[in-house]
Amino acid sequence: MASSPCSNSNFDSGLEIKTRSVEQTLIPLVSQITTLINHKDKPKKSERTLAAIHRVGQAVSVAVGRFVAVGEAIATENQELKDEMGQACFEARRAGDAIAQLTDVASALPSQSDGRVTVFSDRTGMVKAARLLLSSVTKVLVLADRIVIKQIITSRNKVLVTLDHLERVSTFQEFVQIFSQFGNEMVEFAHLTGDRQNDLKDEKKKARMAAARAVLEKCTMMLLTASKTCLRHPDCESARINKDAVFHRMRCALEQVIEIVTEARSCGENKVLPASIYNGIKDFKLSVECLRENLHSSSPQSVGSQLEALVERTEDFTDSAYTSHEQRQAILGLCQLAHRDSQQLVYAWIEAQSAHAKEATEDMEVAILKTCQSVSDLRRELHKVAVSRASDLLKVHGEQLSLRALKAAGAEGNLEAVAEYSRTLTEQKEQLMETCRLLYHVSGTEPLEITCVHAEETFHVIGPQIISAAQTLALHPSSKIAKENLEVFCEAWESQLCDMALLLREINDVFEGRRGDKRPYLSLPRPGKHSANLKTAKAVKLDAEEQTSLAKLGLELRLLSSDMDTEVEKWEEQEHDIVRQSQSLASMAYNMYLFTRGEGLLKTTLDLFHQAEVLSEEGLQLCSSLRSFSTQLVDEEKSAVMTEMEKLVALCQQLQMGAKTPVQGKTATFQKVDSSIQKTRGILTVVLSLLPVCNKLNRKYKSERSSLGSPQDWKERQDASTPVKEEGALNGKNTNGFGVKSLEQHITGLNLLESK
Repeated sequence: MASSPCSNSNFDSGLEIKTRSVEQTLIPLVSQITTLINHKDKPKKSERTLAAIHRVGQAVSVAVGRFVAVGEAIATENQELKDEMGQACFEARRAGDAIAQLTDVASALPSQSDGRVTVFSDRTGMVKAARLLLSSVTKVLVLADRIVIKQIITSRNKVLVTLDHLERVSTFQEFVQIFSQFGNEMVEFAHLTGDRQNDLKDEKKKARMAAARAVLEKCTMMLLTASKTCLRHPDCESARINKDAVFHRMRCALEQVIEIVTEARSCGENKVLPASIYNGIKDFKLSVECLRENLHSSSPQSVGSQLEALVERTEDFTDSAYTSHEQRQAILGLCQLAHRDSQQLVYAWIEAQSAHAKEATEDMEVAILKTCQSVSDLRRELHKVAVSRASDLLKVHGEQLSLRALKAAGAEGNLEAVAEYSRTLTEQKEQLMETCRLLYHVSGTEPLEITCVHAEETFHVIGPQIISAAQTLALHPSSKIAKENLEVFCEAWESQLCDMALLLREINDVFEGRRGDKRPYLSLPRPGKHSANLKTAKAVKLDAEEQTSLAKLGLELRLLSSDMDTEVEKWEEQEHDIVRQSQSLASMAYNMYLFTRGEGLLKTTLDLFHQAEVLSEEGLQLCSSLRSFSTQLVDEEKSAVMTEMEKLVALCQQLQMGAKTPVQGKTATFQKVDSSIQKTRGILTVVLSLLPVCNKLNRKYKSERSSLGSPQDWKERQDASTPVKEEGALNGKNTNGFGVKSLEQHITGLNLLESK
């Protein structure tokens, strides 16, 4: 099983595992099979161990039997997989029975010397059965996974058909009717693809899927207003151009999703990303450092060519009209330094080879260190230039002056002013696109490179769309729908600027050694804990229009949670209650942000309300910690902390009450969702203001706290860890053991069996 942790075992199924859910189902099976095989090396067993082995063998057989029953039901409902699934199920059942027989105590014989029982007399049979079981179970899971892919394709096809109908409608009544159907289909597609995105193992594919889904999310609202504008003004050329661009972009995004889930080798997959400077520097340093071990691992010509290619890519920075003279000179100076250092390396390298040295000489070692340092300095300078450019642009465009001017000119029907501000917006678009290319060079990971490319493409497309929408409004200044349409496209531009700000932070995290990955908050409310809500509330999913309405609020939540992560990382005491509780709040808020995108652990509005309750409880716990923390502060400091803490208490109580209050109807439910997210935003804002203050005060009083530490801190803690006995593992004390539950939950989780 290539690309899977399972492939480390001796039982290679020959099938590549693409998703985490399939992999996680297989890992316990591999673990238990490995346990059984390893016990063959100690053929004489105590009665206790023998009984444990027997139970494992029987449990494997029973689990496989039930698992196969699910697989056979899938085969019955999906005729195209009936033969393949049937064969895989037959092999799995046969292998499970063989393992049960080989671990059967009744079939084991006592040893002549000490009377103990010897098991696994047929080692070859056990290994063969284990291989067959793993291979067949993997095949069943992979075939079942194809059903999920089929569901996504079917959902995409429904969306495409409805999209075609929407494009051809000629009346408002027909459009409203079909768009309602389209919205429901898009929500279904969003949830299917969101689950798939979260399940993918390949980070590049996840990034491409996220980009395609972001396009569909933003385009759904654009499609609504662009189509309505075209229906209201059927003879307007700019309105038609605006609408056609949205439909084209949605079709491209739908196609990209299918390419990813089916691994089709079409134009999207074959589109090779250009070489980034970050990767060029990484490869160059690797080639240089390899010379320490092997003087012949590379040639002077190839190292020189690598450096030349690297320097050539820096022209994206030095040739830019927006790079300052000082920045340009700094980059060129570092390129020259890298040339000189590498030349010195070549001289030392040639001398070492002439002397028939077996490894790098002292002169070579010094040259290697200097060469690696110079290209690292180059990377640091390029990173600084790209990040400062992006930060400056985001500050300038944060005021949205050109968009406001365009909207005002359009509303006045001033075509000349629209043309003038359109040229300004086009120039800004070019600046942003170029900045995305610079960020691409220094992003540091392939998923972030993909996100940079997506950002560049988005600015490239949305810029002209805003201009065509403004032209339409200028031609029809009294048209409310034309005005609304322009607002929607401007909001999409603003949303992309927010995404770019988040991208910038993630690139900085990678550069500083922090991956910026969010730890998932898995402590979701357990069934029954909120039984009052479960009885009165109905779990529903947001439709596409509601998701679009919440997009901006969700992005604000993500920015705040990211800021909180940055602040808590500044604390020296990472186990401090304030730090831990703030991290939990940030993680839960991030889950709520994902919900606004139709992704993550929260699937329905009921999940969101439950999460809001848990978040409010955690917020109140934080208030308790803040109150305790304030007892060591002097009056003025204490007053400042307590004032903010009182705000936090009020917001948490409001969120808790709002989340518990039952509502009926679609509008009321959406308002409750909106209110819950706004209250969460308020909570995070207060906590974010408190964190740096508390950190500063905590450091101030740290020495005093250390001297007054409790006697418990002075005691030695006994190591409670004990080695796991082999009998314990076999008796099922390992909670990750292969069993019926994990397999059945996996199949259920994939929604493979449609309700009859």
